[in-house]
Amino acid sequence: MLTPLTGDELHALLLRKWGRSFDLQFRRVGNRIFLQVMWRYLEQASYPDTPEDYAAHLGAIAQHLNDWGCAQQVCTYIETTREKPRLGKAVNIPLDLGSRIIEWLE
Repeated sequence: MLTPLTGDELHALLLRKWGRSFDLQFRRVGNRIFLQVMWRYLEQASYPDTPEDYAAHLGAIAQHLNDWGCAQQVCTYIETTREKPRLGKAVNIPLDLGSRIIEWLE
């Protein structure tokens, strides 16, 4: 069994890939759920959250990914994508939730 992903590991992955602490959000589009790597990031003066709030948010995101069994899928996507978040354009990571998708679509 793989070890669960932590918020700190997710943060380190974002920093390794893009050099910034980008915000992450879940988004439902039609019958699909995406994890979006947003263009705003913790190091911006205008970022609304504190570092502690950001860490807690990433911890919650990581916990959802672990619970849904798609943490490794997200890590692989981030490591291999050529996309980069930029103003007005998030990186959309499709989540394969299998039969659990119905929980989100009702």
